[in-house]
Amino acid sequence: MLDRRSLLTGVTASVTMGIISAAVGATGPLRLVLVHGRRQQRLDPAELKSNWLNTLRRGAEKLGRTLPDTIDVAFPYYGDALDRFIRNYNIPLTSDIQTRGNKVDDEFLVFQAECAEAFRKGSGVTDAQVDAEYGANADPKGPLNWEWVQAILRALDKYGGGISSAAVESFSRDVFLYTTRADVRQEIDQIVANSLTEEPTVMVGHSLGSVVAYSVLRSDRRSLRIPLYLTVGCPLGIRAIRDQFRPLRYPLSVKEWFNAFDARDIVALHPLDRANFPVTPEIENYAAVKNLTGNRSRRCRGRP
Repeated sequence: MLDRRSLLTGVTASVTMGIISAAVGATGPLRLVLVHGRRQQRLDPAELKSNWLNTLRRGAEKLGRTLPDTIDVAFPYYGDALDRFIRNYNIPLTSDIQTRGNKVDDEFLVFQAECAEAFRKGSGVTDAQVDAEYGANADPKGPLNWEWVQAILRALDKYGGGISSAAVESFSRDVFLYTTRADVRQEIDQIVANSLTEEPTVMVGHSLGSVVAYSVLRSDRRSLRIPLYLTVGCPLGIRAIRDQFRPLRYPLSVKEWFNAFDARDIVALHPLDRANFPVTPEIENYAAVKNLTGNRSRRCRGRP
């Protein structure tokens, strides 16, 4: 059995990708499907795929392994589709409400407030710091009060250790659209599902891509064979996101699910364990990944 924990000990996020090549080497020729995260719109899919593979090869080299030439690699690209939905739905962020007077979308406001509150707690921002941002406002505090949500975001900006309110808002909007709007999920899921066959396949999902891949794997009715599903920076442990997939279930096609994350990354602030993502069999979590790129909560565009 592949000892992935020993492979990951003390490595950077890029070397984390080396466990994929280790899995390939342990099981023989198979397919590899790489599912990217958000903020990949208007980028070249071929270049993105090349970036992922170069990262994978560098990680493999550090482990004394190589990516077999026989492996078939698919990179389903949904960045432009998601961007089109973002523009078409035109859901106002709380910053838009404040500066432009846009109408509030209550459903999104509640979702965003839940995400912001999870990020606040995960980053150590205190209630007192949020209260200071809210000031003397007499309106009741709560998720349907956009000014209260803005106070949480401003506190995150000041005290959240590098996460910006703009990043939280755009992340929440993108995930909200994907998880709550059937047409968005259906189109994006189909893009990813089209890359799958019934051949043995290692599947990798990063950030929102890990949510998309989970959605596809749990609903696809084909006889898929996924010896390893690897999630990196996965936000499924956040309640507002997790609740969109209830009842939770482990994808039948997946033999092993391995979740790797940097514990300092507030987007992936919860492990996928019994407390945050209760499924059977349990998901194997590894929190000792060290992402030294300085962008743990907002990955670089065009990179895995």
